[in-house]
Amino acid sequence: MISIVDDDESVRAGLSDFITSIGYTAHTFESAEDFLDSAQLDSIWCVIADVCLEAMNGVQLQHYLREQGHRVPFIFITAIPDDNMRKRALDDGAICFLVKPLDGDLLINCLGTAIKRRQA
Repeated sequence: MISIVDDDESVRAGLSDFITSIGYTAHTFESAEDFLDSAQLDSIWCVIADVCLEAMNGVQLQHYLREQGHRVPFIFITAIPDDNMRKRALDDGAICFLVKPLDGDLLINCLGTAIKRRQA
């Protein structure tokens, strides 16, 4: 299962449709807090998260989960590229840091990497 965390409803819907079209199950969340409150943390094998979320941003979410012992792979998406945020995300274990609008082939490659990392 892939979790999509983005505060933009159209991005959540588009990503969910794309993920489903390539054969995966997607669950969407409007915020990091909604994601953390879900009962699905142990069944997730990849998180696609927007960097810019209110309250807890995507990079903070990844860091929090790492501190809690969760090693789920993260793919970050953003409309506002920031080299410092990119470095922070990748240094903390993110697989990819993608800029919107997303390239579908690149996202598929990132998901392939997430699958391999999750199985390792």
